[in-house]
Parts: sequence; structure tokens; C-alpha cells
Amino acid sequence: MGYELQFFYVWQNLDKLGQGLLVSLELTGLANLIGLTAGFAIALMLRARMPVLRVPATALVELFRCTPVLIQVVWFFYCVPILFNLFVDPMVMGVLALGLNLAAFNAEGYRAAIQSVPREQYDACAALGLGGWTRVRHVVLPHALRAALPVLMTNGITIFQQSALVALVAIPDLMYEGKMLATETYRPIETYTVVAAIYFAISAPISLIVQRIEARFDRVQA
Repeated sequence: MGYELQFFYVWQNLDKLGQGLLVSLELTGLANLIGLTAGFAIALMLRARMPVLRVPATALVELFRCTPVLIQVVWFFYCVPILFNLFVDPMVMGVLALGLNLAAFNAEGYRAAIQSVPREQYDACAALGLGGWTRVRHVVLPHALRAALPVLMTNGITIFQQSALVALVAIPDLMYEGKMLATETYRPIETYTVVAAIYFAISAPISLIVQRIEARFDRVQA
């Protein structure tokens, strides 16, 4: 092939990749904040008896689950300013797109966890005279968080990896900095190999933690 691998140019510019990684982690953290909170609220709306709550929540979940994340990122970046005359920082658009996507998937995880709450706990709440929000805060939410934790962590890893898509709209995340570095140094193989290794180094340990948690839950339920 005649191509000689030279990682020297990548090592010289690791600081640029580090800056991009910080942006990727910031995107992931903010998206998870939206996904964890909005996801639980959407899960409660999905179980609501009133169609005015259930129908919009169902439509939102299906919309974000049934369209590619790339389309969602591009739509928020290009279409929202045109349709709503709303011009904000691209980072905000990226966080919203990733956060709402994550919320849609987390909502399904929360809903399955809520359905696993034993009926006896609801009966005990009724016997104690606990109101709706008190019951949700002290009974439903703690149980749902424990049961849904593996799913939520897995979704969090996924959104970290999918955050690379924001490079398409010039948000300077890890993938964007890697693309720029590959163009400047004419070393795409070395650059993208290092970028992939960084994503793997962060995602793999979290994945192992998720497996440990799932195994522990299985032992408890056995």
C-alpha cells in the first residue's frame, strides 16, 4: 500500500482533541440532564389517563425514536431559526436535539420501570393517604430510578457516542476537532484511530459498570 503510519502529528495536537473532548462531555452532560428529568416527566404523561397529556407525549416519543438523530440535529440547527425566528448558540441547539432524543428513549425505560412497581406499594400509599405527587416523589421515582438505572446509563453512553454528529453543524466537539486535524495533517487514519480510541476509552468502562449493575439486579430479583 505504501502508507506509513505516523502518529507524531496527532500527539503534537492532542490539546486540540482534548478541547474537543471537553465539548463532547459538556454536550453529553447537559443532554443527560434533560434526558433524565424530561424523560421521567414524559413517562408520567404516557401513563396519564387524560388524552391531552398522553397523546402529545406519545407523539414526541415516536417522533424522536423513529427519525435518525442526524436529521434531528440538522433540523434543530437549520430549521428552528427559520421557522421560529430563533437564533441561539449552536451548542444550545445541539444540547436540545440530543437531550430531547435521549428523553424519548429514557421515557420508555422509565415507563417500564414504573410498571414494575408492585401493586402493593400503590395500595400502601392509598392506605396512608398519600397524594399523587407525594406518591410519585417518595415511592414511584425511587423504584423507577433503581429499576431503570442500567437502561439510563446505556442510553447515556449512546448519547455520548451520538454527540459526534454535531460535528456536521460545526460544533467543535471531539469529532469536529479530529476532522479538522485530519485535514490539516493529511493523516486521517492516525487521527480517526486516536479519536475512536478516546471514545472507546470513555464508553467501555461505563459499559462494564452497567453490566455489573444488571448482574447485581438479576441476583437480587432471583
